[in-house]
Amino acid sequence: MLTGSNRALRYVTERSLSSPGEPVKVTDIRHSPSDVARFEAAGYWTKETSNEALEQLAHDRPDDLAIDDGRVRLTWAEMYRRARRLAAHFVSLGLTGGDVIAIQLPNWSEFAVAVNAAIMAGVPFCQVHSDFRSREIEFVLSFTKAAIFICPVTFRKFDYLAMVAEIRPRLPSLRYLMAIGSNIPEGVFDLRAFLDRPGELAVSETALEARRPNGNDLARVAFTSGTTGDPKAVLNLHNTTNCAIRFINRDHRLGPKDAILLMLPVGLNWGLFNMLQAVMSGASLIMLEQFSPAAVLELIEKHRISYLCCAPAHIVSLLASPDLSKRDVSSLRVAVTGGASCPIEVIREFRRRMPGTLLELYGMLEAGLQSCTLIDDDPESVVGTVGKPIKEVESIVVNDKGAIAKTDEIGEILSRGPSVTVGYYNNPEANTRAFTSDGWFHTGDLGTFDSRGYLRIVGRKKEMLIRGGANIYPREIEEVLYQHPKIRDAAVIGVPDPRLGEKTCACVVPKDGETITFDEVVEFLRPKIATYKLPEVFKVFSDLPRTPTGKIQKGPLLGLVLQGGAEVRAEGRGPQKTP
Repeated sequence: MLTGSNRALRYVTERSLSSPGEPVKVTDIRHSPSDVARFEAAGYWTKETSNEALEQLAHDRPDDLAIDDGRVRLTWAEMYRRARRLAAHFVSLGLTGGDVIAIQLPNWSEFAVAVNAAIMAGVPFCQVHSDFRSREIEFVLSFTKAAIFICPVTFRKFDYLAMVAEIRPRLPSLRYLMAIGSNIPEGVFDLRAFLDRPGELAVSETALEARRPNGNDLARVAFTSGTTGDPKAVLNLHNTTNCAIRFINRDHRLGPKDAILLMLPVGLNWGLFNMLQAVMSGASLIMLEQFSPAAVLELIEKHRISYLCCAPAHIVSLLASPDLSKRDVSSLRVAVTGGASCPIEVIREFRRRMPGTLLELYGMLEAGLQSCTLIDDDPESVVGTVGKPIKEVESIVVNDKGAIAKTDEIGEILSRGPSVTVGYYNNPEANTRAFTSDGWFHTGDLGTFDSRGYLRIVGRKKEMLIRGGANIYPREIEEVLYQHPKIRDAAVIGVPDPRLGEKTCACVVPKDGETITFDEVVEFLRPKIATYKLPEVFKVFSDLPRTPTGKIQKGPLLGLVLQGGAEVRAEGRGPQKTP
């Protein structure tokens, strides 16, 4: 059961147990009472959850396609029936709003059913990426004191049940294990078999209805990537999540005639958002178990996909695929990239070779949607930006002195609004660091506003290089590297240097059949960037390490560079003077 020093969570837990339906005590969350009153008056925060949207779809469009994961096709009526049966089962097991249901599944329909069932039962859930292994899973289950864990029997040749068997003795709060697959052992609940067969509710309709959550109840606990240590547990109410979904659906014009391709892992925030976008817009959801360019292009053609979200690396792969010219992708209306800035040259190539509009979105687990380019924007005028902040979520850029940055001045992005988390669970130090006294959230991202109010992401604050006292922003150099005709992928990192503090290292992946040298890269960059920013270390890779969402992992990349290998230095050829 979730308990701890975070007053917001403790209040939500106690309220869920004692007085269902009552609104959360607004003084116990990271938003001020006046802000919450404003959110509610504007309709951003409501009493409803995504429950009501799913119920309405099951009633109004019972036979329309809800989900197709390649194994089963579920109509909205069937989706609702499965979620309701599972919710009743959760209630029959004695789960309450103070428990947590941990879900580690690939992009299978059972993920969507389990999430919606948890919402119906009024039990917070925690989705976990399918690639997490024993150390990460034990940390998540122990930290949240999860009562139920849902996982595959096996996926991509990994034995999840063996993993759970090894760590379960150290997890006294884990009471139930549910699995999906064949040869389910005794003592493990066969979730797929349960969902595939019809049956009665395990509790009465009245008992289940009494568990209906309020919009201000805790919906989910989700974990940050943990690139600098153990991840932090982010708390989101139904309202902080669902208002972000409504903003995205409105700005991307999603509706019941759309077909969404869910190719991002559902264990991550954006994958979950895609599923909820379908529920709250009535669009059908096509789930892809594992990304490959050929599979994506096939599904676009087969299901007339109109909307997909991905990382820039996915767009690069699609554009490089020989199948692109063989498939009918004319149905694609909107493609959205995020997680990392999309190189300008990639955006322009997409416009030349693929239909629809390529949008860039800026958002994060703690803040929901913060800004995005829009369908009606002139592509060339917004290229390289993530648009203007959406009207409901304020974003500002502050300099090192804490003052509002001037136009084109680089600083940290701070955000405040109805989609921002209510705080980190059981981590007062992180809350103190992350939030100002008046509710602004420190994103850790560096950006700048131009004279038109468009936001450009420069990079992460922790990724900024300091060479001889001068600040170097990797994103600026990477944008130019992507323009080189021989380079498919690029990343710039800092490597330690005893004299300068750091030196600039360019890591590149050549296009198929190409080779590239250090001298070629430096001469290409020289007329475009300041001399002190030119790379002094150069490394060629066949691929770059990435997160499951396609973001380049610069920490592991630095480790590879420091290990040596294919590194090329050109002593005396790169910049030698400090600026």
